[in-house]
Parts: sequence; structure tokens; C-alpha cells
Amino acid sequence: MTVTDDALSYSARPQSLMLSFLGLHVVERDTAVYSGSVIDVFARVGISEEAVRSTLTRMVNRGLLARHRRGRRVYFGLTSRAAAVLADGKRRVWRTGAVNRDWDGNWTLVGFSLPDSRRSDRHDLRSRLVWAGFGPLQNGLWIAPGSKDVTSLVEDLGDHVNVFTAQHAKPTESADLVHRAFDVAAIATRYHAFLSRWEPAAPLPALPDDLARQLVLHTDWLQLVRQDPHLPAEHLAADWPAIRAEQLFHRLATRYQETAGALATEVLDQIPLGPAG
Repeated sequence: MTVTDDALSYSARPQSLMLSFLGLHVVERDTAVYSGSVIDVFARVGISEEAVRSTLTRMVNRGLLARHRRGRRVYFGLTSRAAAVLADGKRRVWRTGAVNRDWDGNWTLVGFSLPDSRRSDRHDLRSRLVWAGFGPLQNGLWIAPGSKDVTSLVEDLGDHVNVFTAQHAKPTESADLVHRAFDVAAIATRYHAFLSRWEPAAPLPALPDDLARQLVLHTDWLQLVRQDPHLPAEHLAADWPAIRAEQLFHRLATRYQETAGALATEVLDQIPLGPAG
């Protein structure tokens, strides 16, 4: 089956799609899935066999997947590291919510000063902070709403990093902090883009079936919420687009779930794994 290039203009990187696929059809099942059936699923969203095999190999090399041979077939199962990544994705998709209505007024501050000899560490730290919902308030000082445990993000940086939890004080206003540290307009634009892709009566019609639609929907949404710092609702517009986007995601996810699950059962060749994986 063929998917047009135009239909894939929204498409995520193969590894992002792979993580969604594993989260939907492999995690918590103690199984490994045959590479050929993964290739079959990804062909439905226009990803080539070469790209699938390359993605699987990279994920093995990164410690996210483990190979299991049965005869001439190679199956891929999750490692504990991958299970943790997928658990975090599940939490963000289903439990975090689109708007932070429970903010207690606290901010987590991360201040750092890394020498030029550790420029790559500085770049990695900034990437990890963005991933964790932080924004840059000023040079070397990043903030996030709420109390966050950032131990795993900074534990290898020693005295170059300081972490605090604090509240604003006059003349600083929390609303000003939100708009100085975060590009609120860009966040809203991403949610509007999601709505424009999925709100039509027949979203993404070039995708061949609900298995493909489910995979792209979940990938699209997870990428979106992972870029959302979960800002306090009191400092966002009353018509904040994340609210409508989240409602749409849940509605479509429910619509695709049954038929996508049935198709996955038909397509996927999986083998059970023992306690040792």
C-alpha cells in the first residue's frame, strides 16, 4: 500500500513513531515483536523498510531494545530503560492533563555555569531542561512551574549547578516570569496546528486504516505534550487551545482503539518473554 508524500508532511521521525508503536502494542505485555511485522505496520504510514531496520538497530545500540532470535526470525523486546521511557510517555499522555490547574505558586530554579571545555555538557543540560518543562529566564538560570525533582538531570554536573525551589516576590510577577521564560505564542501555535490536522471530519485521509491513524495520532500528541511546560492555567488565555486539543485527542484515541487493536492482532507476530526478557 502507498501513502502519498503530501500526507506525510506532518510525519515524525521514525524513532518517535517507534516509541509510540511500542507504547501502544508491546509495553506491559512481556512480549517481543517480529521485525517483519513492524515493517508492515510502518509501511502504512510511509516509513521504508530500511528506515525501520535502521531505527531498530539504533534503539538496540542505545539500550532501548533487545534482540531475540527464534529460528531465522529476529524479534525485538523492551529493555527496562525503554519501559521507563514509555511509562513517562504514558503519564504525560493520560495523567498530566493539558492545563496546570493545581499550581501552588512555587518555581523550581536551576542555575548553572559550565566552562567552555564542557560546552557539550551545557548543550545537553539545556536539552534535558527543555524536555523537563523548563524555560530560560536569563543566562544560566532556568525555571519551571511547581516543585520538580531534577536530580537525574544534573547529578553528573557537580558544583556547576544549583537547584532551588522558590516563589516570586515584588516587583516580579509570576505572569511576567511565564512570558519571559516561555514562548507562550509558539506553544499555542503547536496546539492549533494539531487541531488543524485532526479536527476535520476525516482527518489525514491518506492514511489507510485505523492502525495507521492511531500510530500517527499518538505520536503527534506525545511530541506536543512533551514540548509543553505545563504552565499555570491562571496565566494562560481562557480559550487556551490545549484544552480543545486534549479533548480531541481523547475522542479520536477512543475511536481508533478497538479497530486498531484488532488490526494489530492480525498483523503483529509476537512471542512471550520470560521474567528475564
